[in-house]
Amino acid sequence: MTPRGDARSRFDRATLAVAALAVVGLVARLAGLGARAFHWDEARVGYWTLRYLDTGAFEYRPVAGGTFLPLVNRHVFALFGANDFTARLVVALAGGLLPLVALLYRSRLRDDETVAFALVLAVEPVLLYYSRFARGELLLTAFSLLAVGCFLRAVDADSRRSLYAGVAAVGLLLSTSGFAVVTLLCWALAAVLTFDHLRVRGDSNPVAAAGRIRRGLVSRATPLARSTFLLLGVVFVFYAPRAGDADDVGLWNLTTLPATVESAFLGSFRKFWAVRVDYRRTNGHELLPYVLDYAELLVTASLPVLGLAVGAFFYDRYLTGGRRPLLQFFGFWAGVSLLLVPMLAEQFAPWLAVHTVAALTLPAALGVAALARMGRVGLERDRAARVGVVALVSLVLLAHVGGVVAANVYGQPGPDDDLAQYAQPSQPLEPMLENASAAMERTDGPDVVYVGEAFYTLNADSDRRPPVSDAWGNRLPLPWYFERLDARQTSVADPNGLTMVAGEPAVVVADGETRSQVARRLEGYESTRYELGLWNREVFVFVKQ
Repeated sequence: MTPRGDARSRFDRATLAVAALAVVGLVARLAGLGARAFHWDEARVGYWTLRYLDTGAFEYRPVAGGTFLPLVNRHVFALFGANDFTARLVVALAGGLLPLVALLYRSRLRDDETVAFALVLAVEPVLLYYSRFARGELLLTAFSLLAVGCFLRAVDADSRRSLYAGVAAVGLLLSTSGFAVVTLLCWALAAVLTFDHLRVRGDSNPVAAAGRIRRGLVSRATPLARSTFLLLGVVFVFYAPRAGDADDVGLWNLTTLPATVESAFLGSFRKFWAVRVDYRRTNGHELLPYVLDYAELLVTASLPVLGLAVGAFFYDRYLTGGRRPLLQFFGFWAGVSLLLVPMLAEQFAPWLAVHTVAALTLPAALGVAALARMGRVGLERDRAARVGVVALVSLVLLAHVGGVVAANVYGQPGPDDDLAQYAQPSQPLEPMLENASAAMERTDGPDVVYVGEAFYTLNADSDRRPPVSDAWGNRLPLPWYFERLDARQTSVADPNGLTMVAGEPAVVVADGETRSQVARRLEGYESTRYELGLWNREVFVFVKQ
């Protein structure tokens, strides 16, 4: 075989391996995707997406996360219907296809490292779990790694299309989550630290580097200008309000275009600043406990990736002189995120780990590839001790990954799960929805009545437009499930209020304090207890038989 043919064969083998891992990743994410009940955050976003589908009105609200999922899932729901599976489908597809991103890094990685990178992206437990979760963290990770890979290709291959793709990915990541700001800050600090590392090694002269950068910017002025407009265009599309049927400020209302532009950029920035910065000045949290809890979470859920990444980073930096700037960049990205992610977080939650794990994946992949090479060399040279050590380490790593996946990713969540957060119902809710749907066809009163001060709101119509009261939030995730049925939902402050309800309700929801009183007032209803959280969040759902 000619050298070119041999290189082509290696390319094909690596590409096929990455594609196979993407298939594995897709299967792992789509299997039983709708089995777990919706987390409160998933239900909140899902509910307002349904309202957007119904009214056509939508605007950015920082407390609800990014705009990407509601805007995209609106079309998913319109095409395939709204349920737990379809609401998570976009995130699952992004997570399943994420291993393909490894191919963008081939100019800086060996073939075995490229495959190892795809392997880590396919099976890492935190990424796998939150690929099956309707939140923006995984999407932010996907667009982040895509953007970095495209920028590498733009530099290495002088590709304008890669530059434009990378800029578009940055625009998309800005639409996924408020933590996109953390990612950009991590990139900036990691780039500075990487440049300084190269300067210390003598590989980069600051004056000469500044001159090269200036000349590069001047020579690429046109594509950079286009990239700027592309970035602004993507951000505008995802942050511009939608007016619906009303003659208000909205993306498709050309008469309000100036106000729409102002709302998309300045308005969205003001909202973000008010929630993420101003509010935190008086309602913040202590940083050190969050950092310690965050580090503990990473050790518990992602120890193999963390250990391999740290080992690869320090081996390259101190034993080989730091010859791989890309590895150093990802290592610094992960290190900076350990501080910045807890700093911006409003509450501690397991999904925060996604932001650091994203940066750990490439260094960990280099560690996996190095471990595999060590074992292969040991076999070729008949060194049993080396092979035994590699086999033992690999077994421990695989056991940890398998244990975390088995305990957390599949099956119903429980209080002891490392990756499940308190606001996760611990039992399926779809059977309740089926019973409620049948009951709604048999009754002529309101479809759903919530009973008790914890659930009571003054006006049912106000629950259909944000912002809503805390009482509405106490109902989560039930509003998502009932809204899927287009149910008429109302509430009464106490069980006596049931006598004022016109007609016979199909479903009555009560908490533990009002359950017995509600039961005495209802005839012909079957009561079922549901845990809407991992602990101490029980409700009783009465369904007309």
